[in-house]
Amino acid sequence: MSRLAAATFLAALCVPLLAACGGDDALTVYSGRSESLVAPLFEQFSDETGIDVEVRYGDSAELAATIAEEGDGSPADLFFAQDAGALGSVAGEGLLAELDSALLERVPERFRDPERRWVGLSGRARVVAYNTEALTEDDLPGSILAYADEEWRGRVGLAPTNASFQAMVSAMRLQEGDERTREWLEALAANEPRLYENNLMSLEAAASGEVDVALVNHYYLYEVLAEQPGAPIANHFLESGDPGALVNVAGAGILVDSDRAEDAERLLDYLLDEGQPFFAQETAEYPLVSGVEPSEELPPLASLQGPEIELGALGPQLASTLELLNEVGLTP
Repeated sequence: MSRLAAATFLAALCVPLLAACGGDDALTVYSGRSESLVAPLFEQFSDETGIDVEVRYGDSAELAATIAEEGDGSPADLFFAQDAGALGSVAGEGLLAELDSALLERVPERFRDPERRWVGLSGRARVVAYNTEALTEDDLPGSILAYADEEWRGRVGLAPTNASFQAMVSAMRLQEGDERTREWLEALAANEPRLYENNLMSLEAAASGEVDVALVNHYYLYEVLAEQPGAPIANHFLESGDPGALVNVAGAGILVDSDRAEDAERLLDYLLDEGQPFFAQETAEYPLVSGVEPSEELPPLASLQGPEIELGALGPQLASTLELLNEVGLTP
């Protein structure tokens, strides 16, 4: 299925949460975050405010393409994306409104759009998760670039259609250049990695021994361990400055033509308030608002430094990154 066809298909899907699909009285959210992770937050918001919420769930990049295709006719009021690249792509189309300072300034400058069109809601670090029965941490390279070496043939799992992997590739392009990134992707593809539908499946494959390592976001480890407490799996954080050590955000922006902008702003405020301990406790992500502490098991967010790029620069790279992944054979 082509990307345009997939975007059109996703646009036709609507998962109603508290109102009928297409209802004029509901706040409409396009969510690149999965239903299993964030539906409870939307339910709590609706219970506390009386505002009905209708959610369309899908892949962040595909939803960004859908919003761009719909243009000023999009029914979406708020776009909740898995990564800054998808948000930046929609913002670059002129489809996200400028946010109020009272919302933006609750989050460090590092984690919000320099042009004020989206704000980060939770932080996530890219890691190499590894099977602890097959490897020790000393066996693992500190750079993502090394995992395309011949010794890792057939041992790496990844989800190339996942927005966070795509954002990492965009970050690599910005730091290492297009030529070096293409060389790495071609070597990775030639190494016969195992490709999975999502990060969770990649991590489960590493836990089961199907692969030795998985390129994922840090918090999936805790989802697996909650279901399989004895699973032989751990996270390896890459070296500071490495393109594979990207610290990205899930975030949201309000559609510029929303007729429910006030309600969308209330939801965004809610996600920056009650949502912060939820992300820390329920999804093991990093809260971004001062005063809310992450899980004790995580290294401090301030200690994690990815490539020297601005998250706002990821958006303009998304379309060409998708093309590059397709060209090197890392998309279905």
